[in-house]
Amino acid sequence: MRDGLTPSLDAEVEDLGDCYVRGIPQPVRAYRVGPPGPQPRAGSALWFDEMAPSIAVVPFTSRNLCNDNGVVGEILAEEIIRRLSHWSDLKLVSRLSTTAFSGRNASLEEIGAHLSADYVLSGAYRVGDGHFKLDVELAETKSGRILWVERLEDRLAAIVSGEQELIGRLVAGVDTAVTSRELQRSRTQPLPTLKAYTLLMGAVNLMHRLSLPDFGEAHLLLQTLIDRGVRHPLPVAWLGNWHVLRVSQGWSEDPQRDTYLASECTKRALDMDPDNSLALAVNGFVHINLLKKIDLAENSYERALAANPSNAFAWLLKGTLHAFKSEGEQAVEHTERALALSPLDPHRYFYDSLAATAAAAAGKYGRALELAQRSFKANRKHTSTLRVMTVAQWLLGQHDDAHKTVQELLRLQPTMTVSGWLKGSPAASYEIGRQAAEVFRRAGVPE
Repeated sequence: MRDGLTPSLDAEVEDLGDCYVRGIPQPVRAYRVGPPGPQPRAGSALWFDEMAPSIAVVPFTSRNLCNDNGVVGEILAEEIIRRLSHWSDLKLVSRLSTTAFSGRNASLEEIGAHLSADYVLSGAYRVGDGHFKLDVELAETKSGRILWVERLEDRLAAIVSGEQELIGRLVAGVDTAVTSRELQRSRTQPLPTLKAYTLLMGAVNLMHRLSLPDFGEAHLLLQTLIDRGVRHPLPVAWLGNWHVLRVSQGWSEDPQRDTYLASECTKRALDMDPDNSLALAVNGFVHINLLKKIDLAENSYERALAANPSNAFAWLLKGTLHAFKSEGEQAVEHTERALALSPLDPHRYFYDSLAATAAAAAGKYGRALELAQRSFKANRKHTSTLRVMTVAQWLLGQHDDAHKTVQELLRLQPTMTVSGWLKGSPAASYEIGRQAAEVFRRAGVPE
C-alpha cells in the first residue's frame, strides 16, 4: 500500500521504522499516513533558475484494450526528456517526478504547483498491428491555454528503439510552441510584469531576426532584465552578442564603442560565473570578430567546450575561427558537429551561414553554396550569409549569380567596401580572406 502512494500528492507519509504489532511475532515496517499538506512550490534558487521556462513531460496514457501498464508511454516520455534537455534551453522535470501524474486526473494548475512547471506535455496513445498512434498536447499551467496539439504515428519498433523521426517532430513542435509563446508574451505584455525567461527568450529571438526595429527591441528587453539587478551571466552575455551582431551587420554608428561595450559585457558575465559556457563562447566571439585577437578567442572557445562539451554555439564559433585561419578541415569538422548537436535550433540560419564559411575554407564550394542558400531562405537579412554565398558562387563559375548576390548585399549594407571589409575581418591576413576580397572586387563591391 505504501508503494502506491505519492508523498505530498496522495498523503503525508511518515516512516515509523520497524514496529511490533499485536498478533505478529516479527516486527513490521510501519508508516503513519495523513492527508496531504499544502501544495509545495519549488523555488527557483536551485537549478530551476528564472533564465528558462520549465516543462513537465507526463508519461503518456495507454488507451489499449489490452493494458500494457503504460510501458510505451514511459519509454517515450523518457526519450523526449532526454532529447529536449540536449536540443533546447528548456528546464526539464525528471520523469521520476512526472510519473506521479501518469493516468491521474490532475489539473494543469495542480501539476504546475507540485512540479514547479510552466508547461506540461501530455497525451494518450494506442498500439495496434505494430503501429503506434499518439495524441499529444502542450499546455501552459498558469493559464490552462493549449499551445500545441498534434497526432503522430510511427511503427512501434521505431518508438521502442528510439528512432528520431517521430520524437524529433515532437521535440521541434514543443520547442517552437514555447518559443513562440514567450516571444508573443514579450511583445504584448508590460515589461515589468514579464518573467526573466520571457525577457531573455524574447530578446534572443528578436535579435536573430536581424531587422532594425526587432534588433532595437531585443536590446530593450535585455537591458530591462539586467536593470532588475539579476546576477546571472546569460543576459549580459547575450547583450555582448548583440553588440557583435550590430557591428557585423554594418549597423553600428560607432564600432569602436560597440567593441568596448561588447567586451565589458563578457567581462561582467564571466565575473559572475567564470565557467559559464555561453559567456565564454560569446567572449571568444567578441575577441575574434571585434578585437581580432584570435589566440584569446580560441582559448575562450576551448574553455567553453571544457565547461560544456555539448555547447553547439561554441563548436560553431570555434569552427568559424578555423575557417578564418584557412584551416578548412578542422573548420568543417567543428561546424558539422555544431549542426548535429543543434538540429532544431530556432536560429538555424546562423548555424548554416557559419557552416558555409567553413565549407568554403575547405574548398567545398558546392556544400558552401548549399548551406548559404538554406541560410538565406530562412533569413534574408544576414549579411555574412550573402558574403559567403558570393564567394561560393564566383568560385563555382556562377559569376552572374555572384553579381546579383552582391547587389543584394550592398542593398542591406550600402557602406560596404573591400578595404573596409578587410579592415574589419579577422580573416584578412589569411589566404581565405585575401581570396574573398578578390572575389568581392570582381563581383562588384567598391574598393
